[in-house]
Amino acid sequence: MTTSYLKQRVFVCREPTDLRLHFEGLWGLVRSSLGKDPFDGDHFVFIAKSRKRIKVLRWDGTGLCILCKRLDKGLFFAPWQRKTDEPIVLTPSELALLLEGSEQVGRIKLSPEPWVPSVPSAA
Repeated sequence: MTTSYLKQRVFVCREPTDLRLHFEGLWGLVRSSLGKDPFDGDHFVFIAKSRKRIKVLRWDGTGLCILCKRLDKGLFFAPWQRKTDEPIVLTPSELALLLEGSEQVGRIKLSPEPWVPSVPSAA
């Protein structure tokens, strides 16, 4: 099952990840570490301990896709340094900033809450 672009969620693994893992290894981490179903069409982000490399796993409805990136300068944020135990959930826009190496991702909320239309009350 795939979801629309606006409803896609991005879950970030809170622990440093050995990025030698490929499809099956990352699939297992989605289930065990994140407690999610890879078939939901969400994005699952894994960051290496060195913070120079990142992998994003996603089921697109026909197969698994992995995006890999290595930064030449700078570091990705370290989710394991966060003081809360709350899951790290980003928007697709925040994922784009993360992949560009933005230093603000993971530190402050960069996107507003999703807009939900109000239901007119029957008067």
